[in-house]
Amino acid sequence: LSWLNIEKIKKSHANCFVIEDESIKSIQVFSEHTNRVCSLLPTKGVPSMLIAGFTMHRIIDTDPMQDTLRKVATIAPIIGTVLDTATGLGYTAIEAARTAQHVVTIELDPGAQQIASLNPWSQELFHNPKIEQVMGDAFEVVPTFADAYFDRIIHDPPVLSLAGELYSGVFYQQLFRILKRGGRLFHYIGDLNSKSSGTVSKGVVRRLQEAGFTRVVRKSEAYGVVAYK
Repeated sequence: LSWLNIEKIKKSHANCFVIEDESIKSIQVFSEHTNRVCSLLPTKGVPSMLIAGFTMHRIIDTDPMQDTLRKVATIAPIIGTVLDTATGLGYTAIEAARTAQHVVTIELDPGAQQIASLNPWSQELFHNPKIEQVMGDAFEVVPTFADAYFDRIIHDPPVLSLAGELYSGVFYQQLFRILKRGGRLFHYIGDLNSKSSGTVSKGVVRRLQEAGFTRVVRKSEAYGVVAYK
């Protein structure tokens, strides 16, 4: 690896690289499935993923792994069969699999899966026998699961503007149906104290309650809510 390439890596704050034939290549994919660019984004901790300009984790005053741990902790203990509705880099599925018996994780975009395959911190996603990857649209995949199949659900969708259907009452009804009685759902929304996410959260809470979740609790530290069945 040349010093020129080392300097290029050092100066880049928005790209991760892979070495191929003594040259470097940015870890970036244009997804023909979504017509969006996916890339691996360096942070002060483990990398995040950047899709259409949106980071898939909180990276200000925290890092993607701490962000993941906060989300998962809201519905501890993580037991039984767990659904992760949006794989991304797989950090959530990997963390859940530490204590769960089985984790099902759904990924819409083959491009995102390709990025994950190049991320050293995502390798358990492909090698842990407790993790089952499902490729497809969560809005279409979730209705195929049996009633009361999951003990825990982690719903960490893209922002509302990219995946509005995953914030719909129809989808929440399906999440309620596949969750066991006594089960818990974490729904990531964003900073509940911000104007935009605060508005979104009110609609989310109302639709979750209409779907059947009798108790919905704000979890500001994890930027989301927990719904109980």
